[in-house]
Amino acid sequence: MNNVNIKIAGNAPVGAESGARVPRYIHDLSDIKQIPEEELERLNKVASSFSFRATDYYLELIDWDDPDDPIRRLIIPHLGELDDRGDMDPSNESAVTPLHGVQHKYPDTALLLVNNTCAAYCRYCFRKRLFAEDNSEVNNDIDIGLAYIKDHPEISEILLTGGDPLLMSTRRISGFLLQISKIPHIKVLRFGSKTPAFNPWRLSGDPELADCLREFALSGKKIHLMTHFDHPRELTSQAVNEIGLYRDCGVIVLNQCPVIRGVNDDPEVLAELFDRLSWAGCAPYYLFVCRPTKGNEMYSVPIVEAHTIFHLARKRLSGLSKRARLVLSHSSGKIEIVGVDDERIYMRYHRAKDPADSERFAIFKRDDSAKWLDDLEEI
Repeated sequence: MNNVNIKIAGNAPVGAESGARVPRYIHDLSDIKQIPEEELERLNKVASSFSFRATDYYLELIDWDDPDDPIRRLIIPHLGELDDRGDMDPSNESAVTPLHGVQHKYPDTALLLVNNTCAAYCRYCFRKRLFAEDNSEVNNDIDIGLAYIKDHPEISEILLTGGDPLLMSTRRISGFLLQISKIPHIKVLRFGSKTPAFNPWRLSGDPELADCLREFALSGKKIHLMTHFDHPRELTSQAVNEIGLYRDCGVIVLNQCPVIRGVNDDPEVLAELFDRLSWAGCAPYYLFVCRPTKGNEMYSVPIVEAHTIFHLARKRLSGLSKRARLVLSHSSGKIEIVGVDDERIYMRYHRAKDPADSERFAIFKRDDSAKWLDDLEEI
């Protein structure tokens, strides 16, 4: 491994580079003039239960003349979120949390919850519990997580998430990279982030962040950026340029998103998303079935329908755009939906919490209304 000196960055403001935009954060729905006053009271009831936040840049992508605009659906509260069905921790992440802010579900991967803020809040978020005032799952002290990781040499990958890790200061990110670079058994660092969609000037406006990412990549370890583009219109020229800049720093960029009702639950839209992602150098990785999180019923698509949409989209794509897997991120593992016929649904464990389930093939009785694994009967 090369010996690379990763420097701790200073505190230059994000977006300070000449020509880069600094998006303004919108916390109050009343600041969005396109929302009628008579609608604000209803939507504020939703926002009081599930946090609202957006960037002015992202709000500009909305066609306000279209009440069913997909970008609007992704970011603006909806009364349907008050449906009480679901669980705030549908994948039972608490069961794989050995220490405050640390999740260890699969032997070789540790997840660190390092931030309880995002640039904006997706309405379908499966971790919306983190943004509640009384939630304390996130741990800003990375030393606790790193001590756990150092004591578990089977861990070769770290995923920084939350919340969005790219919303942290560059100084804090570079400090993480410096410490992680010194752990010999860590080979891969992953960032789970929607910042390239919400603020596509995060990297272009911060040369210090680019420098520390580049230096970390040169150390012999790999950085993967797991972006969350849900609709083709999010891939603006600025966002595509930002993807290229991450790649120039040696970062491997992949995309993961769920099938979302009213957003990308159309084969043509999903195919366009995958095609444009591949063209931008951001390979489609996972397509998720929406988790049954409280408030998310209106965004979920049944398993059989999701499989149909996915495969109709694939028919429109070249091989390079067909790399995504359709999966459920269940408490027992990531389960790939590999086929559906008139009577059955076929699945395989892509990752398993219990080693006995690793690569296990499972067959379920077909139920077109089922939206989650727990709704199905295994044969």
